[in-house]
Amino acid sequence: MAIEILTKEDLQIFRIELMNELKQLFLQHISRYSKDWLKSNEVRKLLGISPNTLQNLRVTGKLHSSKVGGIHYYRLSEIEKLLDSSDHSN
Repeated sequence: MAIEILTKEDLQIFRIELMNELKQLFLQHISRYSKDWLKSNEVRKLLGISPNTLQNLRVTGKLHSSKVGGIHYYRLSEIEKLLDSSDHSN
């Protein structure tokens, strides 16, 4: 049985490739939406995140929303921008 050694660089390359593939899947899923603004529940479903995570993204300024009648709306382009920024973090 051969032993393969993984380096930090190997893991970094894997992480980048994985993030790119996930981003492409998200973007394909996002392209199904025909509207420019999404409600909180739609964003949570799209990104697979909890209400608390969405609130944290909003509070920290990573994802901006507009509140109308007590409902937060998120611009689809802002969600795409958030995904783009995740490629450049770390």
